[in-house]
Amino acid sequence: MRVLECTLAIDDLDAFVARIGEIGDRHETTIQAFDARYVADRTHLERSVELADRAIARGENVARDRAVEILLYAAGRRQIDRALEMGVSEGETQAVILVTDVSTGNEGVRDDAETATLEELAELDAVVATGPTLERQNEATLCAFFEITDAERGATDASLAALVHERVALLNVEK
Repeated sequence: MRVLECTLAIDDLDAFVARIGEIGDRHETTIQAFDARYVADRTHLERSVELADRAIARGENVARDRAVEILLYAAGRRQIDRALEMGVSEGETQAVILVTDVSTGNEGVRDDAETATLEELAELDAVVATGPTLERQNEATLCAFFEITDAERGATDASLAALVHERVALLNVEK
């Protein structure tokens, strides 16, 4: 799995989604774009890919599309429409675009495909800048989206990222 941290300026969301879909198809990679405010850290995305791939391998997936299944796990939700809030939207957005080989369970086998995908994504007109977007967590947004209360945070010494990782893992249990 690789990520492109960037600022996106999207005029037409449908066209953007279609374009990244074409790039993914050409390189045999799965691409999912996230609003960076909803991503706790890189581990959040890695775990989402791992759990989505496991669900697909077991035939327990909710979505037919791997990218959508990854989104569901990242959002910790089974409803696609609620999970889409975590995706990018029209306008300017701090984003993180996840790229992973389509072959589940073959981590690192096709790094060249992931690299080529990232290079092509970085050249899109919608990508206005590249640079870190995961360095700082938007605590208020993460707590609201993942329904993490002050009481929950006060009852544990776990980091906010760890609590988000727990929500991702709990999606599997709640099925």
